Amino acid sequence: MGYADLHIHSTYSHDGVFSIPSILQYTSEFTDLSVIAITDHDEIDGALEAMRLAPVYGLDVVPGCEITSRDGHILALYIQERVPAGLSALETVLRVGELGGLCVAAHPMARGVHGISAANLLALLDHPQAKEILVGVEAYNAGLILQGSNYRVQRLVKDLPVAQTGGSDSHVLFTISQGVTYFPGKTADDLRLALLRRQTRAIKRETSPILKVVRQWLPLTIKRRMGWAGHAS
Repeated sequence: MGYADLHIHSTYSHDGVFSIPSILQYTSEFTDLSVIAITDHDEIDGALEAMRLAPVYGLDVVPGCEITSRDGHILALYIQERVPAGLSALETVLRVGELGGLCVAAHPMARGVHGISAANLLALLDHPQAKEILVGVEAYNAGLILQGSNYRVQRLVKDLPVAQTGGSDSHVLFTISQGVTYFPGKTADDLRLALLRRQTRAIKRETSPILKVVRQWLPLTIKRRMGWAGHAS
């Protein structure tokens, strides 16, 4: 059995503050993860860089992206091309499917972070094509300030044929692996099969106080905005 963190942001995201090499090194040294997904906001280049570098760190990387659809954020996994933001959720999911990818609804029903609504999620899971691509929901997101939506999602999908995943939604290093996906196997290919078979579980781990996260994230964000730090940070 293996652990994966399917929701990590790097400096390729507008709000990420650590580079891909930093993320890979931290993950290999300080976590028990065998697979991670780099899911920057509406960007794919960070995930592609991570795929190139991952063998050096003994990790498997799922190339992905957190896509801003009109109806909410969607994690696209196993894609190597960018999907445009601003499409409907259905159009987004179908476009990911055309690229050979799979989708997970990111922090659904969460307030203030553009999570997809319960009604839209259920409509996608009822769509004959979309339900073959939207294989999972993020049932535990460790990065949410208000954690109540995690439990609402878990209740909503408890009896639905959909994989439940966990992710840190990490924007700083020390939160990586605070939410994980438990799956049969150890590799990115094993994880894909587990998602398709709905064999994954969302695992909650110890989370950091929001003030600790902000104390690291905010100064580095200011440096980026001032042009003092770039993709090599």
